[in-house]
Amino acid sequence: VSRDRRPGRKPSLSDAELLCLVVAQQLLGFSSETRWIRYARTHLTGMFPSIPQQSGYNKRLRAAGTLISATITALAKDTPSWHDVLRLVDSTPLPCGMSRETVKRSDLSGHAGYGYCASHSRYFWGFRLYLISTPEGMPVIWGLANPKIGEREVTQALLEKDHHLVRAGQVILGDKGFSGKDFERFITEDLGAHLIRPDRKDEKPRFGKL
Repeated sequence: VSRDRRPGRKPSLSDAELLCLVVAQQLLGFSSETRWIRYARTHLTGMFPSIPQQSGYNKRLRAAGTLISATITALAKDTPSWHDVLRLVDSTPLPCGMSRETVKRSDLSGHAGYGYCASHSRYFWGFRLYLISTPEGMPVIWGLANPKIGEREVTQALLEKDHHLVRAGQVILGDKGFSGKDFERFITEDLGAHLIRPDRKDEKPRFGKL
């Protein structure tokens, strides 16, 4: 729910202004929140007279996660690739620490875990990043998960949560890691979509090597 619609004293920086600042930060290439607030308070106060300090901006930004996500989705739906019938699904390791000491002291302890990266033939500690994207790579659905959780299990959970972002008849292309009768049944029967993946060696030819 927008803060503008909540009872009580209205914030000096509206939700619409906050969203404009968030978009401007990305378009202008400011990866540091501290540098961005310093720049905005120096150059943009004519348009945004009530820009908070860095701590206040950070607090508003974290609280507006749902609103920002909805805005990103609305903007994404306005791009031509959104209407493409094809979606790509994959996951990739997201290492968060290299040493045992880091693992023990990290605030991510209890959430991150150890996993194996087959493409680099090594173990890592962190998360796996899951992406369901348009063919040119625009994210449609994404999520982080402990690497000990199976790929199909995580992807199904993401698709169940954001099922409204998958249209009937859509084609979802993944790798062999997404093979499985239950997962394919979920894609076909629950979502009304089609799962395409390379054939495994131990099954009858269906899709080829892709």
